[in-house]
Amino acid sequence: MMQTPNYYSKAEFIETDTGNKVSRRATISGPQNIILGGKTIISNGAIIRGDLKRAGPGHAVVISLGRYCLVGEGCVMRPPYKTYRGAFNYYPMKIGDFVHIGANTIVEAATIGNHVEIGKNCVIFTIIKDCAKVADNTIIPPNTVVPALTLFAGSPGHFVEDLPESTQEVVEAYTKSYYTRFQPAER
Repeated sequence: MMQTPNYYSKAEFIETDTGNKVSRRATISGPQNIILGGKTIISNGAIIRGDLKRAGPGHAVVISLGRYCLVGEGCVMRPPYKTYRGAFNYYPMKIGDFVHIGANTIVEAATIGNHVEIGKNCVIFTIIKDCAKVADNTIIPPNTVVPALTLFAGSPGHFVEDLPESTQEVVEAYTKSYYTRFQPAER
């Protein structure tokens, strides 16, 4: 089944040799501290804060995204931080493969697993396990873990239902098809 292409202006996106497509209207701070796994789309208005890192010389991986990730328009991604014994520190953020983050969502989480769907206008301060889903407009407070194969919704976010075992294949097919359909317009 051929799906309709989702056209973008070629002038607006930079395509890397591993197939990442990054909007020129996204703000990527500290790019040397950010790893994109390949075939990942960073939409316009997204802000990725790779500059927020532990004190100290040199660069460190601050944010890593896996393959086939979709970062929606206006998303803000910044590493989580803790104050421990009076010292303030940022911690790295790791996002797995096949992760879709909806528009205007703020992610300040240490870990998001593989095959995860996060809706629009969410605020995520937590760990999300594989094959989980967060509904639109959900706020997941700190110290909450979203277990694998569950749907969370609400403010504060809470467990709604278990997801079917097929979630992994469904999310993988969806993110791959989204990437395939994301095509440069001819002109």
